[in-house]
Amino acid sequence: MGNSIVAFGELVWDIFPDGNVLGGAPANLVFRLNSFGDHGHLLSRVGNDSLGELALKRIAELGMSSENVQIDNVFPTGTVNIKIDHDGRPDFIIQKDVAFDHIEISAEALKLIKKSDALCFGTLVQRYGISKNTLRELANHAHGLVKFLDIKLRKDCYNKSIIENSLGFADILRVKENELYILKDELGLSGFESKALATELLNEYGLDIVLVTKGKDGAFAIDKGNNYYEDPGYLIRLVDTVGSGVAFSAGFLHCFLAGEGIGEALRFGNAAGALTSTTHGATTFISKNQVLELMANGKRR
Repeated sequence: MGNSIVAFGELVWDIFPDGNVLGGAPANLVFRLNSFGDHGHLLSRVGNDSLGELALKRIAELGMSSENVQIDNVFPTGTVNIKIDHDGRPDFIIQKDVAFDHIEISAEALKLIKKSDALCFGTLVQRYGISKNTLRELANHAHGLVKFLDIKLRKDCYNKSIIENSLGFADILRVKENELYILKDELGLSGFESKALATELLNEYGLDIVLVTKGKDGAFAIDKGNNYYEDPGYLIRLVDTVGSGVAFSAGFLHCFLAGEGIGEALRFGNAAGALTSTTHGATTFISKNQVLELMANGKRR
């Protein structure tokens, strides 16, 4: 049957040197969840403009529902200019004060939350008051749901208050290893290495699980029982890493919400992220069977 997951936040056009791709972590998450057999629901907002119209059309082409995507008559559809370096790492320039910054609370959104298994969110959508307040209302009504924070610390799009509020909402945190050291500075953490910082976040903010992705070196997890899990990276033909972290999160949630253990969910998520890095952009289709094939036969670092 699959799990029902609400992804709240940005819906944007990623502007690459060779063309535009519909993006935004929540939209990419929904796409990946659906490809694994779950039911992802995108809760976002686009402008009443040509890019918004194209976004809704592209959502349909990708097999996603736009039922919970609001239309804004004042603010434009979001865009992100992306440049890829020689190692496949993206650099983002994100347009400010756009439609996704103004997602409104609604009876439909609250109804959707109450019948779902998880609420996923990040920090980018909390730059401005309207979307930030809407997320708070959704989190307050998310009783019994898994609240999953995919933190994604984009330059000039977060502050200490946003980070601490987000961690206060969350049950599970997914963070890139290099972002742990940004959190160390922002939050005044005392740890000196990744595992210690992850453990400190877990304990300080009452989290159930902290997931740390390490790029080509794989990922690890720590839970509130102080259990440690690790999965190494894969030897792959890298195209770009856009969407690989989101694919990890989708893969982890797919398994975890289905009742599989943290270790197995970590392994599936790690393989999903690696496989996405062999494709261009974040919405090239990858099946669950392809992920399982990589897990079974992929070469490890």
